Amino acid sequence: MIEELLPESVVAVEALRDDPLWEAPLHPEEEGFVARAVAKRRREYAAVRGCARRAMEKLGVPAQAVLSGERGAPRWPAGLIGSMTHCDGYCAAALVRATELASLGIDAEPHGALPDGVGATVFLPAEAQRLAGLAGERPDVHWDRILFSAKESVYKAWYPLTHKWLDFSEADITLRPDPDGTPTGALRAELLVPGPRVGERTLSSFDGRWAVRAGVVVTTVVVPHA
Repeated sequence: MIEELLPESVVAVEALRDDPLWEAPLHPEEEGFVARAVAKRRREYAAVRGCARRAMEKLGVPAQAVLSGERGAPRWPAGLIGSMTHCDGYCAAALVRATELASLGIDAEPHGALPDGVGATVFLPAEAQRLAGLAGERPDVHWDRILFSAKESVYKAWYPLTHKWLDFSEADITLRPDPDGTPTGALRAELLVPGPRVGERTLSSFDGRWAVRAGVVVTTVVVPHA
């Protein structure tokens, strides 16, 4: 599913609930990061890194440990950029050569309503208004969950470019469903704070895609070099 939302230059590997990657072993260097974690957390941590190592191999890069850096951001091999995500029964990693893209972010969430009260603390008034309109048109889609996931993908694309925090309130995201009626579409995040510099431009927005399939919401954000 996720590769359909990303450029061809990006290698994406995903694992559904019954995929053998959910039994992937931890790299010895990764053990210390989850030494005290519960079994579920260790399994997710290992599975998503199994996806990342398979993506490395597809790019012709030796499979290696993916350690956590600042704010938990993954540290990729030299020359690569990427993003990882996992939720109950799904995990994925997306990697690309740094010459191809400036940054990318991916996120996955279960396709269900957000817990009570989360939206009020996460969404801007304008976003909440647009969500209400979308829900009126397609009540079978959990638009609040898609928007939450989009905010996570935006942050994951933002952080490697800035090494700064981006609050949920600092990006105004619009979801645009595809006209064919399938639960897929585009997203645009208007940055409400000064954006990062990429090449000769200062970014004021990020663009991406979203999809709902098999009970999972997936969002992606891609930042080109130009």
